[in-house]
Amino acid sequence: MIRVAYLGPAGTFSEDALRAAAGDAPVEPLPAPTIYDAITAVDEGEVERALVPFENSIEGSVRATLDALAFDAPTVTIVGEHDHAITNSLIARRPLELEQIEVVISHPQASAQCARFIRAELPHAEVRAAPSTADAVREVATGDRPWAALGGAVAAGIYDCVVLREGVEDAAANITRFVWLAPAGTEPRGAGPWKTTLSFSELGADHPGALVEALTEFSSREVNLTRIESRPLRRGLGRYMFFIDLEGADSERPVAEAIEALRGKAESVRLLGSYPLRTGGIPGT
Repeated sequence: MIRVAYLGPAGTFSEDALRAAAGDAPVEPLPAPTIYDAITAVDEGEVERALVPFENSIEGSVRATLDALAFDAPTVTIVGEHDHAITNSLIARRPLELEQIEVVISHPQASAQCARFIRAELPHAEVRAAPSTADAVREVATGDRPWAALGGAVAAGIYDCVVLREGVEDAAANITRFVWLAPAGTEPRGAGPWKTTLSFSELGADHPGALVEALTEFSSREVNLTRIESRPLRRGLGRYMFFIDLEGADSERPVAEAIEALRGKAESVRLLGSYPLRTGGIPGT
């Protein structure tokens, strides 16, 4: 049985995604208190896999995941992904009118996905952060104040709460892309097209157009980039690390040549994973 870490506790969207992504594969789900802990559990050999959120269609990238992969988990690789639909609900310990709610609490990603609803319907409520959506529901369940949480309806059932409103996210097509993580050296298997994710930093020729020149290594070889994002390099203002997704496997000649050329332009290039987009069950098993 494969041990899989995910952002817990019971009732999170990560747990829902794991159940859907694993299918009939036998897994031992191990809830982690934070995304960082789920990722480093793979890095330290405590589990064989982790499934963590990577980006959301409303709020964008999950910074905790990017930063942990970039700075804290050098022996972890992405071996697959899973897109999961997210429906946020407003949850309380007991039935409440919206104007009674003093505090709305959730994971920052969920709060950001529901920002418009909060501004329009809960302008008087204080917004607070929780380690996960299920932690938020659990805190509301054990308190006696008129607080509400943003989370999944499943969590409301687990912690004996009630759903006040369902589907309060800012856009109906609310999808989170989760990634499967495994120890470095794990060979992903699956059908369909492949995707490669990598990071790079500190372009050697720091001049106007340096980033464009670096990315031209891909376009000149007709390698399609599907995503690019920057994160602070943690070495002072104005210094960044870039994350990119591209179509194709790192074993394909144009992709391999482009990555090698990028190594000649950047101080650091790290292949975060090259993996098929369609996998059944747990990738690499």
